[in-house]
Amino acid sequence: MKTGKLEKNTWSLTLCLVLLSLITITFPFCESFNYGQALSHSLLYFEAQRSGHLPFNQRVNWRHHSGLTDGLEQGVDLVGGYYDAGDNVKFGLPMAFTITLLSWAALEYGEQIADAGEYVHTMEAIKWGTDYFIKAHTEPNVLWVEVGDGETDHYCWQRPEDMTTSRRAYKIDKNNPGSEVAGETAAALAAASILFRRTNPHYSQLLLHHAQQLFEFGDKFKGKYDESIEIAKGYYTSVSGYKDELLWAAIWLYRATQKDEYLNYVLENAHDFGGTTWAMTEFSWDVKYVGVQIFFEQLLMEEKHKKHEVILNKYREKAEYYICSCLNLNKVNNVERTPGGLLYIRQWNNMQYVANAAFLLTIYSDHLLANNQKLHCQKNEVGPNEIFAFAKSQVDYILGSNPMGISYLVGYGPKFPQRVHHRGASIKSYNKGNMDFIGCTQGYENWYESSEPNPNILIGALVGGPDNKDLFKDERRNYEQMEACTYNTAALVGVFARLYNSQLEGGVYKDEKPLLDSN
Repeated sequence: MKTGKLEKNTWSLTLCLVLLSLITITFPFCESFNYGQALSHSLLYFEAQRSGHLPFNQRVNWRHHSGLTDGLEQGVDLVGGYYDAGDNVKFGLPMAFTITLLSWAALEYGEQIADAGEYVHTMEAIKWGTDYFIKAHTEPNVLWVEVGDGETDHYCWQRPEDMTTSRRAYKIDKNNPGSEVAGETAAALAAASILFRRTNPHYSQLLLHHAQQLFEFGDKFKGKYDESIEIAKGYYTSVSGYKDELLWAAIWLYRATQKDEYLNYVLENAHDFGGTTWAMTEFSWDVKYVGVQIFFEQLLMEEKHKKHEVILNKYREKAEYYICSCLNLNKVNNVERTPGGLLYIRQWNNMQYVANAAFLLTIYSDHLLANNQKLHCQKNEVGPNEIFAFAKSQVDYILGSNPMGISYLVGYGPKFPQRVHHRGASIKSYNKGNMDFIGCTQGYENWYESSEPNPNILIGALVGGPDNKDLFKDERRNYEQMEACTYNTAALVGVFARLYNSQLEGGVYKDEKPLLDSN
């Protein structure tokens, strides 16, 4: 009897070990992740994307000063700002969306970011963008929205420190309108003005002043920015038009000022501008409707807004449609998922939509929790904890709980993309004794075509990610999966902070050695 029991227990233990090993092979990071470290990494990424004269406290030391003559041809100072991705162009629309996301994250989860020791770095990342927007807004009805152009930039593979491509600057004005980029820049400045109100009230007022002028400009002289600046087409084409950005700017200005004129703008244009008519399954640099809808859904909880209940309920219906579609709880038009459970919108840089969804789901779940409410979808009713758990599942997929067993956040974990499609990261560092000029085609010949890992690790970059079958190729030329963008990572800052805080309250996380530099 003893022998039989021992054999039975041994067999059971063996089976458990086999099952555990299979789970570990498929999802090798099933243990809790270090969200605090992921947060720290994400903020390092913005330092790697800086353009202009780098500050003394720059931590990403494989970068150096660049773009120091930006705007000189046009007689304006456009030094600074961010490169949007792996190229050396400064695109105003995605840059502004990045700053709006970072500011929103700090407004929602500032305490949690501070608890993780990253509030100063977050504010620095935001201010690097807002300082640039102030420079770019040279007159009430003039905004410089692009430096360089994708066509000439893509002829060369050069570090930003070596750029020989065009640095021509492009602007919008009353004769060449661009309501999308004026609206998004206004939203970014308005959101940031709320953050700086306590620590730097003068700067806060300056930001708000520019935000109000830009909104008035975008609303008075309506037009698509990529029709005024055709060189932007093919890179950041405004498919959704400008009406969502005008609603988005107005709601941020309402948050910043509490002035009814901005609230009324969003209420009065609810139908005509699509705020209460467009049911969306994505939130992105191009499509802002869901952000507006979620804000208005939250206003329903305030007594002073009960008089607007009819319109607010219409906004809420559309906000719920988005959340339910991410949760696969609509009867039709749910967001597709990969076999491994990742939300999937489209092939090129799908992770931007995943990160944005995780951020909105987290905010929404906290809103429901604070108000003791549940979400009623067509298929089922769900509580805030279930919504937050799904947001966490998307973040965990990003960090390594996926069929490829890879972290898509560069620099995090033992396995992450080594050949990010990024000029500066893929070429030997200018700032470490390698100051020899690297020419336009030389970069392609010696670095782009190389199968070797990048010499510089682009820490905190969220790459485009896998295809709809969870498959991923770590190849530099595979730009659809291997290029990272600032707005990918920006959406994760708030979620990482929220998960870090949740982890501190309810569990422990895996300790990992900080990775600040590639050398």
